[in-house]
Amino acid sequence: MTAASMPAAAVVVGVDGSHDGVRALQWAAADAARRHRPLHLVQACERQDAVPAAERIISRAVVDARDVAADLRITTEIVAERPVPALLNAARHASLVVVGSRGFGGFAALLVGSTGLQLAAHAECPVVVVRRPGDADGPEAGRVVVGVDGSHDAGHALGFAFEQAAFRGAGLTAVHAYWFSSAAEAGGIAAVVYDEDEVREEQRRMAAESLAGWRERYPEADVRLNIVRGPAGGVLTDASGGAELLVVGARGHGGFPGLRLGSVSQAVLHHARCPVAVVRSPHG
Repeated sequence: MTAASMPAAAVVVGVDGSHDGVRALQWAAADAARRHRPLHLVQACERQDAVPAAERIISRAVVDARDVAADLRITTEIVAERPVPALLNAARHASLVVVGSRGFGGFAALLVGSTGLQLAAHAECPVVVVRRPGDADGPEAGRVVVGVDGSHDAGHALGFAFEQAAFRGAGLTAVHAYWFSSAAEAGGIAAVVYDEDEVREEQRRMAAESLAGWRERYPEADVRLNIVRGPAGGVLTDASGGAELLVVGARGHGGFPGLRLGSVSQAVLHHARCPVAVVRSPHG
């Protein structure tokens, strides 16, 4: 199977036969079925003598995907290269790329700090890293959670989150984290004194403006807006317990312009307690 045979706008998933790889496959199959997309399975196989095993793994993966949704349109591909280049190539024509948080074989020693991070940083489409199940309970359990900060990437993350919530029939919680140092927290150094109520209201107004257009496009959506004082990575991780999905932009405000992946995205990829989607603006 060659890359040219991959259907346009497919949901792409990296498979390797690991437990986390199976979770990623099941997540991707369910997403493809909900959004009426084809599903494309990619197995990285660098050694020629490993091809028979790779064929068995990918055949098993097709069966597992059909167990999730029997009528899926499924294509498969065994690629003679490392996982990251294989998946980045597929991402050029995909609607979404999905990987597990750990793997073995073709995805050897896959940590969120390696393959998942590289894909999130460089893929031309949204990337979902399916983490191992965490807390089932949480204030946003069963909902899609999205980080909002007014940045360009966060705007595209909002669109992705609203679409995911709509297809899942789930509520959407937009979380805006803000941070400032008060005089009491300045360690004895004089600081600007803020009226926290005024700051919070201003933050709420800006976040609400970011949501306005999407609320109009999805008028039936059950939307919550949470304004929380604290570091964004920690605030979003706290909100992820039991969530269907946590969505963030690849890079928000306050980062270094040359970075492909911001500190908040990296934090939630490492610590969130649900699957994480990283979304960047096209050609961003």
